[in-house]
Amino acid sequence: MPPDRQSKIRELFDDYIEMYAARDDRLTARFSQSFTGYSGSGSRLIRDREEWVRITRQDFAQVPGRIRIEMLDLALQDLCDDVVVATAFFHIHLPSGVHQLAKEVARLVLIFRLEGADWLIAHCSYSIPYQSVQDGEVFPLQSLKEQNSALQALVAERTQALQESQALYRLLTEDAQDVLWRTDSQLVLTYISPADERLRGFRADEVVGRHVFDMFNEEGVAVLKAMIARRVQEEASGTPVGFLNFEVQHRCKDGRLIWGEVLSKPDRNAQGEIIGYHGITREITERKRLEEQVHQLAFHDPLTHLANRRLMLDHLEQAMSASKRSQRHGALLFLDLDNFKPLNDTHGHGVGDLLLIEVAERLKACVREADTVARFGGDEFVVLLSELSTQPGEADEQAVAIAEKVRTRLAEPYVLQSAPSAPAIRHECTASIGVAVFRGRDESQNAVIDRADAAMYRAKEEGRNRIQCAPGPAAAG
Repeated sequence: MPPDRQSKIRELFDDYIEMYAARDDRLTARFSQSFTGYSGSGSRLIRDREEWVRITRQDFAQVPGRIRIEMLDLALQDLCDDVVVATAFFHIHLPSGVHQLAKEVARLVLIFRLEGADWLIAHCSYSIPYQSVQDGEVFPLQSLKEQNSALQALVAERTQALQESQALYRLLTEDAQDVLWRTDSQLVLTYISPADERLRGFRADEVVGRHVFDMFNEEGVAVLKAMIARRVQEEASGTPVGFLNFEVQHRCKDGRLIWGEVLSKPDRNAQGEIIGYHGITREITERKRLEEQVHQLAFHDPLTHLANRRLMLDHLEQAMSASKRSQRHGALLFLDLDNFKPLNDTHGHGVGDLLLIEVAERLKACVREADTVARFGGDEFVVLLSELSTQPGEADEQAVAIAEKVRTRLAEPYVLQSAPSAPAIRHECTASIGVAVFRGRDESQNAVIDRADAAMYRAKEEGRNRIQCAPGPAAAG
């Protein structure tokens, strides 16, 4: 991530933490109108912005004094130009004399989205590993006060050591919603909390004694192996490793896969040698789904689900780099529908949308899975072909052959029906196609697009429903 981008995400996060810690009501103005969030209970997705504002103000009223946030770990992620994510782990120190919460590891996920000129909070998720958090609460204040009174009574009967070794142990492990675990130095599980059975369905006796790799799918094992190799390298260079944070898919007993966020720390003996590991695993399946949804909205056309202009430019950049290495040609096909506007004018945009969706499906059926089909807007589409021949003439022939396949398929009649009971509309619609073949980085992305676009307009001028090849970059210049 570029330093200036990282600095921007950190600035947004620090500003949020400062306003939250100061109980500053101006924080409520930072929530997007399309806000979603989870409060401390983590059991209900709140979709109403005003409900979240109410919860925030209730939180501020219950704990009016400034709170202290002791940061443990922070991960910054750049999803796209206008969406960023910050994930933090921390201890919360309340000013009310209730100290149990300060011993918990809390998690906060913030998704910021650029809306107009302002970065607003599109999603906020607090996770407090405490079953007694009520819906609508950020902190489990009522239950914490009750348990605090019970602990004070217990002090008179038991020693402080007994409190910490038994009551606090049960509080942090047996009743936690998150999975607490411990392994030996070879990553063989020696303890796992009951929450794992609730999440994945495996009893503790089916897990303890097995290697942690058995918990993950193949991709998760690969992620963990890479982190182990990096840790060994860092330890060998004299850099002790503290907390590690990673996200992997976990296997469930019924065959499902769920996403888990793992926070791990090594256990060391007096000589500093690693003798085991312990940590916390939290289910983040819903968060990953939301992240995927955000990514889909940022890089795909919402009507046709094809790549949008932004994603196409990214794929063109990759294709040009690959072409430079392999010396294989690539090609860009720029398409414009010849008879689209009359359909919209006669039958409305709803029927026009049905035609665009059908065009998208036909385009995808004409190209390879490795190629990219994108909608640039309106009735303009782009097809990116890669891995063509190293010989210019052969590459031209390959690109034209695919373009002819596309032209023929798109010229076939369309039968459009907006609903089962609606009358079917038969429509004839062809496409004018411009083809620009490229190799390596002899020209810019925009130059390739401009050549294909100009060739498409020549195809229209020469009668439509035809293919026009663009001259090479030197001739075009």
